[in-house]
Order: sequence, then structure tokens, then C-alpha cells
Amino acid sequence: MADSSEYRVEHDSMGEVRVPASALWGAQTQRSHENFPIGEQTMPPEIIRAFAQLKKAAALANRDLGRMTPAQADLIAAAADEVLDGKLDGNFPLVVWQTGSGTQSNMNMNEVLANRGNQIAAERGVELERPLHPNDSVNMSQSSNDTFPTAMHVAAAMAVRGRLLPAIAELKATFLRLEEENAGVVKCGRTHLQDAVPIAFSQEISGWRGLLEGAAEELEASLGGLYRLALGGTAVGTGLNAPAGFDVAVAAHIAAQTGLPFVTDPNKFRALSGKDAVVFAHGAVRALAANMMKIANDVRWLASGPRLGLGEITIPANEPGSSIMPGKVNPTQCEAVTMVAVQVMGNDAAIGFAASQGNFELNVFMPVIAYNFLQSVDLLADAIRSFDERCAAGIRANRAKMDANLHNSLMLVTALNPHIGYENAARVAKKAFAENTSLREACVALGFLTADEFDAVFHPEQMV
Repeated sequence: MADSSEYRVEHDSMGEVRVPASALWGAQTQRSHENFPIGEQTMPPEIIRAFAQLKKAAALANRDLGRMTPAQADLIAAAADEVLDGKLDGNFPLVVWQTGSGTQSNMNMNEVLANRGNQIAAERGVELERPLHPNDSVNMSQSSNDTFPTAMHVAAAMAVRGRLLPAIAELKATFLRLEEENAGVVKCGRTHLQDAVPIAFSQEISGWRGLLEGAAEELEASLGGLYRLALGGTAVGTGLNAPAGFDVAVAAHIAAQTGLPFVTDPNKFRALSGKDAVVFAHGAVRALAANMMKIANDVRWLASGPRLGLGEITIPANEPGSSIMPGKVNPTQCEAVTMVAVQVMGNDAAIGFAASQGNFELNVFMPVIAYNFLQSVDLLADAIRSFDERCAAGIRANRAKMDANLHNSLMLVTALNPHIGYENAARVAKKAFAENTSLREACVALGFLTADEFDAVFHPEQMV
């Protein structure tokens, strides 16, 4: 049996509970910790920080509206700042797989802020009429039903704005540099995995850059829905027990704290029960994953070989590629990106299914939605940065191989269309392929152009 010095007794509306003596959480957190031994995925740190933001904002709004004393609000804000500074890490042990409303994580934050706030009061010699209480003080004018969706929106918007968009911008800058370095380099284009007409390598790279720019635009467009907050709707959207103006005031405080344009959602009933804003935003995340899959596949195809593949570019050799084949080097950064893309696509399916399960006035799949969204953003941001630093930045064109492939391509025959017609040009290509000769030899043999006439009109470098 554990020594009594290792725990303290806390109580809630259901009775007494033993809590580790050093923990700042209380009875409701402990019950959840014991009742949900499911998996090892704890609530994402982004959600914890977002909860601290909103609890601080709620305290300030309640102070502004005369519901809370300045001393109480200041203590809650001070404790919340310690959470944001990472000083209270270790006090948020709850797993994702808990109640679908996230109630226990809301109470976890309430209990930690109340207990730490009371400690700060003692340290400062502040006298309170009554100690801070998890429900009556920290949770004033709130419900788990409006705090968790608010935390989810704040965390999602901050993750996209603070992590994903900067990662995209960095890789885009790398591609811009590569475009400049490869100006004038012409190579064979490819469609359907078959030879196509020429393309400048800089143009091919600009396509990759455009995929990033398009994804960034889509992510920016999706943030509007995330900026609308449910806070103020309380239990079912009616705002019961919240003072008039609380929703506007608390959103303004969150906006000021984060530097992002958060506002109150004008329809709290939709905000509590619908999760379409997160679905829409994650759709943009999924689109970025799809584009990164395309870019990574292009790079590893172009780098395939080194002798028996396309071999038109080289990429950095970061580590040995085989435990049995000496000297083998693989496109591992590309593979990591594609695996992350697959995970994001799976997360998107989970988020979509979860968002469809709102019943009446509440969706109770919010923790899994938040977990999957933030995992997608974190993985993609990390994968993009790693791919940029360890692969894209070191891409080098194998100009000799590009030139050889270009002049060996049968699709250069397209340049002859205006001079001998499509069908005759097709005959030239088929003859050259069947007889393993050049387009020039086939065209002259068929009598469509003389050698001099062919040379006068056939300029692959001008076809881009």
C-alpha cells in the first residue's frame, strides 16, 4: 500500500479521490486518468496551450464584465502564463481516448490553474475571500462543450499559421533558387510516364513551387472558419450562465494574446455541434499532402538509378541504403514525405467520419478530431522542413543526361507537325522507334524533308 505522504485526498461532487502529492491536478483529472487506460496518446501540447490561452482570456473577460475580482483574474492569468511557458508540464496526463466532449481535459486545466493560482496567491501574500475553485472560478461562464471546440480552433489555427505555412515558405524559397540556377536547361518532359515534348528544368521546378503556393493559398482561405470561436455558447449554445458580451470579450482577449484575428462565432449552436470548419481546414492540409506526395515522387523518379534509371538529377546521399548491397543510396527523404502524406490522408478520413457524428447540440468526437488534425500539421511541417534541408536544397541537374535523353526522345517529332502534318510525323516517330534510328534519318528516308530542311526546322531547345 502506498505511503500516505505520496498522495493527498481531493474531492469532487462524486466523493474523495487520492491524487499524487506532487500533482497540481485534482479529483476529476485523477478519475479520468484511472478510468481511461487506453493508448499512450496524451492530449496534444497544442491543445494544452490553447486551453491556457482561453482560460486566461476568460478570466480577463469575466473581470472586465464584473463577474470576477481583479485579484482572482490576475492569479488565473499568472498560472496560465506558467502553462504557456512550459513550467507546469507534466500536469496534463490525460489521453485522447476519453470523453468525446473533452470534459476531463477541460477540468484538468481548471484544476491545475486553480491549484497553482492558490499557490501563487500564498507566495505573493495575496488574501482571497475564498480560494480559486476549478469550476466556480477558472471555469466561470464556460462549459466543456464550448471550451474544447474553442481550444481546438485556436490550436489548429496557430499550428497552421505558426508551423505549416512557414515550412511551405522555406521550401518554396529553395525551389525559387533552383529555378534560377537551372535557367536555360532543357530536358524531356513526361506525361503518362512516357516521353513528351521538351520542358525547361526551371519550368518543371516552377510547377513544384506552384503546388506549394496553391496549397498555401488554400490553407489561408481555410483559416477564416477556424478563427470563429464557440466560447460563450456554454452547454448547448444558449450561453446559459455566461454574462452578456462575454463571447465577444473573450474572443477579443484571445485575439490579443495570440495575434490572430479570432472572433466569436455568431451561431453557437452550429459551433458546438458542427465541426465543418476543421474538416475544411484539414482538407487544405490533405491537399498539401497530396502535392508533397507528387513533388517527392517526381524527385525520386528523376533521381532514379544511378545508372539504370532516369538519372536526370542527383540528390544528397544521407545514409547507406542497404544492409546487403554496398554503396546503395536511396531517396529516403522522399519516402518519408510520402509516408507522412499517406498518414495525413488517413487522418483526413478519420476527421471526416468524426465530424459527421454530431448529435443534437454537441459533437462528442472532438479529442480524436483535434489529435488527428494536429498530428497532420506537425508531421507535414516536420517532413517538409526535413525534405527541404536534406534533399531539395541539394538537388543538382545532371545536364549531360538531360541533354542525351532530350535528343533521344521520339516526341521531338512534334516540332515537325507544322511542316509535314500530324500523321506523317507519327509515321516518322514509329519508323525511328522500330528501326532504332534518329528522327532525322527516318524523316529523310520517308522523303518528307531533306536533311537540310530537317535541320532548319528541328530545334528542340526552342520548343519550351
